Amino acid sequence: MTQPGCRGPGDKKMDSVVVHYQEIALKGNNRPWFVARLARNIREALKGLDAGEVRVLMGRIEVLVGNADREMLRERLGRVFGIANFATAGRAPLDVDIIATRLLEDLGDREVSTFRVSAKRADKRFPLSSPQIEREVGGRIKEAKGWTVNLAHPELTIHVEALTNEAFYYFGKDPGAGGMPVGTSGRVVCLLSGGIDSPVAAWRLMRRGCRAVLVHFHSYPILSRASQEKTRELSKLLAKYQYHSRLFLVPFGEIQQQVVLAVAPPLRVVIYRRLMMRIAEAIARRQKAQALVTGEVVGQVASQTLENMASINSVVSMPVLRPLVGMDKDEITAEAQRLGSYTTSIIPDQDCCTLFTPRHPATKARRVDVERAEAGLPIEEIVRSAVEAAVIEDFTFPEIESP
Repeated sequence: MTQPGCRGPGDKKMDSVVVHYQEIALKGNNRPWFVARLARNIREALKGLDAGEVRVLMGRIEVLVGNADREMLRERLGRVFGIANFATAGRAPLDVDIIATRLLEDLGDREVSTFRVSAKRADKRFPLSSPQIEREVGGRIKEAKGWTVNLAHPELTIHVEALTNEAFYYFGKDPGAGGMPVGTSGRVVCLLSGGIDSPVAAWRLMRRGCRAVLVHFHSYPILSRASQEKTRELSKLLAKYQYHSRLFLVPFGEIQQQVVLAVAPPLRVVIYRRLMMRIAEAIARRQKAQALVTGEVVGQVASQTLENMASINSVVSMPVLRPLVGMDKDEITAEAQRLGSYTTSIIPDQDCCTLFTPRHPATKARRVDVERAEAGLPIEEIVRSAVEAAVIEDFTFPEIESP
């Protein structure tokens, strides 16, 4: 977000981007590992942009712009989890006269009424304190420009960051995606339905540093391929945030037919979900994941009452994470729109969840009744066959591939 009167993305003198992180700065002795992962993810995100070196500095990361398209660079950096904010910046030797000279060159002939200088001194060995840097640099700018200093509500804020051997200066910051760098919190398997909720749930776990493996259950050829195409598009979108998405497409139509023949209508939905969880857990163990993730919300549909969720949970031994569990539909829809998944999620399709769905599903299925109904099903064979029949597709960003 460039402030009024500031040099825009076409400015060639300001040839660095200074990246700031926040939460990972609190990681104590583990911080270097988190920062290294963040730098690695930045390199992944900027592949193909002809950007320069990514340097880990004291308390921040520098990206040399090189010949990269600056708007594209800002767009991609804005999706990197772990970044609190970033700014297009100029670099100068650690000398207030040179810093002020470079600043005045980059300010050019633009005019504002009021300004302030906000300085940070990363290395306390530099003889000037932060307030002294602000006064020295600000005084030179005031003398050259004739602008009024306003510390409370300036029209333009000029940021100066003094490191050990160099300084950065910039005007305004772009907000980052926040959270933790993808890859710092382990791997999860997310059940991806193609609807509005599950992509948001996957995105939320990615934002907490998890790498999400995606599992979609479909009923092709009984139903069309539409739900598979939607989940492919959603997997491509999510790859923009984690750089590699693996999608398992699991055929579920024949399994549903087996359930219809063996289970009374009210319990079928719960048993569908129990089978899905078992299959997802088997995939998770093969993928060395530590948890399952769903987009479930308490009370949203029949299978998402507390009683039914407890029954569904009981068939797996690994944690089941439900990041949307307390949200309402409007909140989830707003987040899906910000993520960019909403327009894909609302495309009409024939989801496997709508196949053989009873008119009056049980909302408070008792575990003993569900287990009795499942007794006639070859559970282990169903799970094994489903995992073996799953089709695996990989999507990468920025070069998206689907074998």
